[in-house]
Amino acid sequence: MAAKTLTFKGFDSWDRPVYAMASGQLVCDTDPRAHASPSIMDKDEFDGEPGFPVEGPFKFKPKRATW
Repeated sequence: MAAKTLTFKGFDSWDRPVYAMASGQLVCDTDPRAHASPSIMDKDEFDGEPGFPVEGPFKFKPKRATW
């Protein structure tokens, strides 16, 4: 399976990193701790609640934002 490229867009109001997929769909990492695996969830709005899990693998552009 090809890696999904996630482009960093900023941090939402809960300090979660928000990314855009190539399709424009927004996603966020709900567990951005540096030592943990990413937990990517879809979002309808930049500051909206996370929805459903998105399956990987992922390629972060320029890099994964962590705490």
